[in-house]
Amino acid sequence: MKPRRSAFAVAVLSTSLATAQAQSFPGESWPTARPANVGLNQAVLDSLDREIKAGQYGYVDRVLIIRHGKAVWDKRYSQDYVAAYDSLARIQSPLNAHDATGPYNYYAPWWHPYYRGGDSLAALGAGLHTLQSVTKTITSVIIGTAVTRGEFPSLDTPVLSFYDTTQVKNIDDRKRRITIRHLLTMTDGMEWLENLPYTDPRNTTVVMEGSYDWVKVAIDAPMVAEPGQRWNYNSGASQLLADIFRKATKIDIEEYAARHLFAPLGIKRWYWKRTPSGIADTEGGLYLAAEDLARIWYLFLRDGMWNGTRVVSSDWVRASIAPAIAVSATAGAPKYGYKWWLYPYPTDSTRLVLGGSGFGGQFPMALQREDMVIVFNAWNIVPGRPTLPRGRTLGRIIAGLK
Repeated sequence: MKPRRSAFAVAVLSTSLATAQAQSFPGESWPTARPANVGLNQAVLDSLDREIKAGQYGYVDRVLIIRHGKAVWDKRYSQDYVAAYDSLARIQSPLNAHDATGPYNYYAPWWHPYYRGGDSLAALGAGLHTLQSVTKTITSVIIGTAVTRGEFPSLDTPVLSFYDTTQVKNIDDRKRRITIRHLLTMTDGMEWLENLPYTDPRNTTVVMEGSYDWVKVAIDAPMVAEPGQRWNYNSGASQLLADIFRKATKIDIEEYAARHLFAPLGIKRWYWKRTPSGIADTEGGLYLAAEDLARIWYLFLRDGMWNGTRVVSSDWVRASIAPAIAVSATAGAPKYGYKWWLYPYPTDSTRLVLGGSGFGGQFPMALQREDMVIVFNAWNIVPGRPTLPRGRTLGRIIAGLK
């Protein structure tokens, strides 16, 4: 007969398990486990896998699920992006406005979705994958490392204090009141038309990416609202953060990330596109492998700690993922933090999923209570084509938890 555990012993065992999970971090790679061993429904995952393979969601490259510090589902899908987009890569359009062989031709299979076609690893889903606007969230995390280290100014610093105002257009009292915090929360009040498809030449981000000096396009934008009053998606605001970071710290933001974010997390491979003027593209230029993108979201599940090292402060984590503003008045609409998308939990609107969102289908997400990180990579960039339904897919995975 097996000895019975006392209630105290069971409580201690449960606490020890929780502590072990909280202290579990990957080394060179993520440790693995079977889905059933961490409470995931294998049948749900298998059905999702079949649907992706059948092409129901267009071009999906990878689905990675981390739970309790272990990779429990890692599916990689080979796509023929030469056949899919190469003909479009040769036709000038808003997604291919300049050099047909350059990094801002979004149809070019040498550059998208994998850097250099994946260095022969794209077929395995293991290359550096474009993150697009998930770069914005990671830019916020890098700023958080600098704030934590006391090397970045107050978020309430006026943006114009970093610029020669005699060279900035459309200055009024409202523009003088824009702060770094407003850039982080996309409540800057500047006119920026980004609710159009990126195939539309009227999209302001398309205009910016077609220019030489992206910072000038962004800082010169006219004002249409009082800062802090309303949310408006503005990639130019995110690009200003790269320039402000360099001016405030005297260090390029990529170099800073390499030292103070990527190195502590064990991220060794990345690529970061540069604008024509040479500044890091913080609105959409970073490439990471899914397993390394998951490390950044996992860092926030661990309250900014990584294997005993404080990378970002608890205060920064809490402020980043606190809803600063709703993106619309529609019921169930996501909220927005410091470049974090805060999605309503599929079964409980009082809870929030910590997300990022990138053009083409880049969706990293963290679920705090479930101790789980999910990364979706895809490259569906032509309007009207099938895409992976983020919310519904997440709901299916959560519904299958035990």
